[in-house]
Amino acid sequence: MNTAARKYHPRISALMNLCEVNYMLMLRILADKENEGEQRCFFISDFLSYTVSINEVTRYTSLLTISQDINKSFMTDSSSEKLLANLLQPRMVIRLYHDARVAEVISSQDIHHVKPRNDYPNVLMHLPDEKQQINSFLKEWLQLCYDLGQVKLSFL
Repeated sequence: MNTAARKYHPRISALMNLCEVNYMLMLRILADKENEGEQRCFFISDFLSYTVSINEVTRYTSLLTISQDINKSFMTDSSSEKLLANLLQPRMVIRLYHDARVAEVISSQDIHHVKPRNDYPNVLMHLPDEKQQINSFLKEWLQLCYDLGQVKLSFL
């Protein structure tokens, strides 16, 4: 019996399907926003919101940042709560590929190049399927924004 750990092999079809769903959700929550520098903020509750910013728009791709924001006015002045609030403000950089109709997380927190497969254990302790996990997490954020988010609209 072979006791050696089996290497993780990414399922490309599952990852591509997830990226296609993320692309569709991202287009739905952005709606009419398509210019560089624009952003949309989704208010989930009194203390939690998400901001989607358009960083770059080219002919075939767009670069976006989504970040979780916490309203710090609900917190006391303790330094531990402020430190916790800063830790609880994750952000992801996403590239939309318009010709392929997929959205891929290219950066998340301390990971600036998300590999499709990592050997485990590794120095940074990234999961073997880190890319799949991060894209799944993006899907959960986008679904939350789409289902529960409230957007302030400005009328001219």
